[in-house]
Amino acid sequence: MALFPRELRTERLYLRAATPETVDPLTLYQHCSRDAPGIDDLTRYLTWDPHETPKATHDFLTDCETAFAEGEAANYVVTPREAPDEVAGMTGLRPDWEHDRAEMGLWLRPAHQGNGYAAERARALARVAFDRLDCGTLVVTVNVDNEPSLRAVRGYMDDLGGRGGGALRAFMRYEGGEGGGGGRVFVTESEGGGGP
Repeated sequence: MALFPRELRTERLYLRAATPETVDPLTLYQHCSRDAPGIDDLTRYLTWDPHETPKATHDFLTDCETAFAEGEAANYVVTPREAPDEVAGMTGLRPDWEHDRAEMGLWLRPAHQGNGYAAERARALARVAFDRLDCGTLVVTVNVDNEPSLRAVRGYMDDLGGRGGGALRAFMRYEGGEGGGGGRVFVTESEGGGGP
């Protein structure tokens, strides 16, 4: 049995393990390439740069597959259930076994932002972190300059019983290698191993 589930289903979403077999690398490249519409706005607060070539996207998916198999991280392609071939974005869950916590992240294409997808997938990943992986804490790191994401994170972490954490200074590296501004960590603690 794999440590992480290969697929998660929510009311409106499919989350499928990101591999070259579960998502066409050329399709994902269309949304991650330097020529993708809105890519500069999308990656402004993210820690990855646009992909330079389709091979870079293929290699990224292969790395995701390896991390999944080795129990290091689960990266999922997010697709709407009504359009399962449409890439809405990606999400991930990375356990820190030594510190009894897991961190989740997300990026969504602009057309899929602001409709509650972030909260829906957060509930699904929280169940995995607490119920399946037995993590004591779930962490989300967000750039405080990214107001829409900060509002979303506060909302869904509050719903999960979370609390605000501390500010971080220059915790992210953005395109071109420049340090990012402050960040904020929100955590949800599992009580007795039970999830939300």
